[in-house]
Amino acid sequence: MIEFFYAPTPNGWKVAIMLEECGFDYQTRLIRLGEGDQFKPSFLQISPNAKMPAILDHEVDGEPVPVFESGAILIYLAEKSGRFMPTDPIGKKETLEWLFWQVGNQGPMGGQLSHFVNYAPEGEDYSRQRYSGEYDRNLAVLERRLTGRQYILGEYSIADMIAFPWAFIAKPLGASLDEFPNVADWRQRLKQRPAIINAINLFKDNQNRGRNTAQNNSLLFNQSSEHFKTK
Repeated sequence: MIEFFYAPTPNGWKVAIMLEECGFDYQTRLIRLGEGDQFKPSFLQISPNAKMPAILDHEVDGEPVPVFESGAILIYLAEKSGRFMPTDPIGKKETLEWLFWQVGNQGPMGGQLSHFVNYAPEGEDYSRQRYSGEYDRNLAVLERRLTGRQYILGEYSIADMIAFPWAFIAKPLGASLDEFPNVADWRQRLKQRPAIINAINLFKDNQNRGRNTAQNNSLLFNQSSEHFKTK
């Protein structure tokens, strides 16, 4: 059994999709981010960065294996299952390139845009414009990659799973896919997969939806080293 530490956000969906696609036996542990579950000592033992998603794999000899960071989890699960990641050197190289692109570019830029669209005080016009441009730039990168391809690596893989969630929420972020037809087609293709539908619906009622903002929750926003010093 795999324990899956999760909150219903784009980053949480990445791993939920893989668990569903592979049919792993897993139990979801809801992390209440607005209440500070991510700073509990028991969770920090699994995810020292105090971020979800994370997993604890009990299907191993000896002690359960913790894995944190979405990209690392997807690689771990791909190797565990033997699915959704090429095994040849060039295919593996391309997988790593697109996973690193997502966790270093598309995800962080989308996350910052989401913050200034949904949670920051009003009047942050420069910040919103900056991250809107960066989000749009990453859509253009993905658009070029999908030219002549159904999926990022040609075949459906963890590269698609990790990139899909932040493209899925383009409209709520104020972005349009009108200029990115390859991305729009890819997004439509993926969102019809049963595993992706199940992942997005997982604990859907617990989505933040503006309840916790930078003005009313300092556990979730405006974090500093102080959040760790008392733990």
